[in-house]
Amino acid sequence: MASISRRGLKGVRLRAAQDVPRASRKVWSHAAALVLSLAFVATSLITPDRAEAASPVITWKLENPFRFFVDPHDTEAHRATYRALGPTERATPVLAAERALQSGDRDGWAASMFQKTCWKNNRFKCDAYDDYINPSNHAVIVEVKGVDDASTLTCTWLTAPRGDSKNPRGDAITQPCSESARFVVPYPGGAMVTVQIGGREVSKTLIKVRDVLIAGMGDSFASGEGNPDRAVRFSRERTSDYSTIGLYSGLTGYPARIGPWRDLGDKTFIKENARWLDQACHRSLYSEQLRTALQLAVEDPHRAVTFVGVSCAGAEITDGLFLRYKGNEWVPNPPRLSQISAVAEAQCGNNKTQPLDLPEAFHMNGQIPQLQNIVLRKCPQDDARKIDLVLLSIGGNDIGFSRLLANAVLSNVSLLRELGGWLGQVHGEAEASAELATLGARYKSLNRAIHSILYVPWQESDRILLVAYPGLALEGDGSQMCGDGNSGMEVVPDFQLDRTKLKLGTWFADKLHRLMRETSYEFGWTFVETHRRAFIGRGICAGLSVEGVSEVDDLRLPRKIDGIWTPYNPADYRAYAPRQRWFRTPNDAFMTGNFHVEAGLLTKVLRIEPFAPFQLILASTYSGAFHPTAEGQAAIADAVVDKARSVLAKYGAGPDADPTGYTVPSPEDMPAPPADEPDAQIPDINSVLSKSGGEKGVTGALPAAAVPAATAPVTDDDSSTSGATVGVTSGAPSDEQPPEAVVGPPATETAVVPSPAPPPTDAPPATPIEIRPLNREPQQTSTEPAPPPAASPPASEQFTPQRFAPASGGTTNAAP
Repeated sequence: MASISRRGLKGVRLRAAQDVPRASRKVWSHAAALVLSLAFVATSLITPDRAEAASPVITWKLENPFRFFVDPHDTEAHRATYRALGPTERATPVLAAERALQSGDRDGWAASMFQKTCWKNNRFKCDAYDDYINPSNHAVIVEVKGVDDASTLTCTWLTAPRGDSKNPRGDAITQPCSESARFVVPYPGGAMVTVQIGGREVSKTLIKVRDVLIAGMGDSFASGEGNPDRAVRFSRERTSDYSTIGLYSGLTGYPARIGPWRDLGDKTFIKENARWLDQACHRSLYSEQLRTALQLAVEDPHRAVTFVGVSCAGAEITDGLFLRYKGNEWVPNPPRLSQISAVAEAQCGNNKTQPLDLPEAFHMNGQIPQLQNIVLRKCPQDDARKIDLVLLSIGGNDIGFSRLLANAVLSNVSLLRELGGWLGQVHGEAEASAELATLGARYKSLNRAIHSILYVPWQESDRILLVAYPGLALEGDGSQMCGDGNSGMEVVPDFQLDRTKLKLGTWFADKLHRLMRETSYEFGWTFVETHRRAFIGRGICAGLSVEGVSEVDDLRLPRKIDGIWTPYNPADYRAYAPRQRWFRTPNDAFMTGNFHVEAGLLTKVLRIEPFAPFQLILASTYSGAFHPTAEGQAAIADAVVDKARSVLAKYGAGPDADPTGYTVPSPEDMPAPPADEPDAQIPDINSVLSKSGGEKGVTGALPAAAVPAATAPVTDDDSSTSGATVGVTSGAPSDEQPPEAVVGPPATETAVVPSPAPPPTDAPPATPIEIRPLNREPQQTSTEPAPPPAASPPASEQFTPQRFAPASGGTTNAAP
């Protein structure tokens, strides 16, 4: 109907009128008028589309929204992957993108990108920017849409930069209208961009980039431990023998690395180590913190992200965030500063930081003795860039959870309990309870540091996102856990999962989770925990050690027996193939990180004789065992992204449009931070322990050792307020915040957090072994940071290698 013209309709009406009686002409006239009105309605319905097609519109996007990547093509690979996702996949975009990126890349997508970033010599800098932290401009790509026959027309692009007195008229480009144009626009002023056709202006728009600064601090769960940027690769024929005699006889036929190396731990062997973005800290591009920042960059065409990630495997709040921690791999260039100081230095950009003597408000009048008499770095407030989001994953190492896990995995008659310095101290209930009791004070000190040293406003505490740890061994509906056995752990005979001891670790993990949630509510942080449910059924024992399952889900370690590889050839192992399990088993760790050290370091640092089985232990533990896979990291990132979107939208850094399908709330509709998450509740730990321990449920009262010790009451200074930002000249917040400004926890919190269950009574106490940490040392007390290291390889090959000639094994078998 819309295709009929008004003139045509009139002719139809006149011809029809001549053929009917006069008495009927009136009726026909009304009918024709009705037809004409319907035609006008139909025409009006398509008029907006035609008008839109006839009105050219300028669209634009950032050339490289994730500034941490030097090469825009690397960012574009992630953006294109995201844009190709369907509506269902965009519900979990990071996980969906991770699977899509790995589907056609045997070595993992990060292998080709990790050496092209703005992380260089332990500093956030790169040749691509004069000042990585404080951008002065951004490159954008512009197009004009809605021009018919665009390829045959010529467009002239004009720019008028705002805030650029040296170039008030900007650049001009003339080219076919079908082609995109590239402009560099000043930041934060932006530029007015105009497009002309034949000398007539057809469209213009203001291009103004939103650049957000995201800082990430934390431990191995934040650094990406277990997921090196370039995993180790294995020979198709060659094997390694770690021992053939004595207690560890039979450690033969193991996968062997590629390369012309002769002995385990020689210089050529070490060159084939797994490679990391940061070798000492085992930090990679697969880190959930980096994936969060990257997703926020690629989903919004107008938002750039400046990312500062300093998380380090093995870090604690004290040894790591406040004190310098060298990481868990000996390299020539370990971290120069504590994580808080490193973020403060980055926050300063090209400006200089100042020393800060940490006052007693941070060591809580002696409650945290490690923080007494230390010096941090602080950027002068006028030079410090404001941080939009602080991502945290911290607390597990503070209560010694890895040592609890070691207690659950190592058999009582285990050589690892004597050589477990790199695993850490093996301990049980009493030690973990004592450390858990002090964790609240540590969180409180960290809260003060983030506000006072890193300048996150006290009234904007929800910019701090604390991420919960996923459950390691939950199965079924979340009320069952892995059983006894060594599935996925047969790489070392000492590994034998003990369900009774695992119950103790699960109980403490639950208490840690509750403390983290309560801390977040108390300080006004945003707590991220929805990913915990996604990990149920994807724990350390998800998979079967039987024939008939897929190669990637097989928990067994490939071994060459009687000349045949079983269950598969290690050369075919894909570290980043999608799997049912989202945790690295010790077998996975051996096949992915395969961490070894030079033989000389065993005598220099550990002061033990060269011992091949110890290399096997390192390869299966310090390579990321019991840590999330890249898929697990992506699943965590999805939960963080969901929260981060809301926080950014609340403070005006959300998207202009809705590119992902989520609803952007207005600031007045935002709930008090952090939002409650009743749907993320894991079944009560009492149910977990009772079902996992057999028919008998858990009984007994809470041990006195598990009750937190009395500490100074939490004052208003550590609560989210609506008052002014606290000054930082003294380095400590004032304890005189207005009482009426305090934002308390939601009223529903008491219903959400049930009382913790008592610990399992059938878990025998473990005798602790005192082993001094190897890599932790106090923060320097001088006012200057450690000197920058000389350029060096990221692995330990610069140490003088020594001939590795173990007395018990350590031989290699070359291919025939």
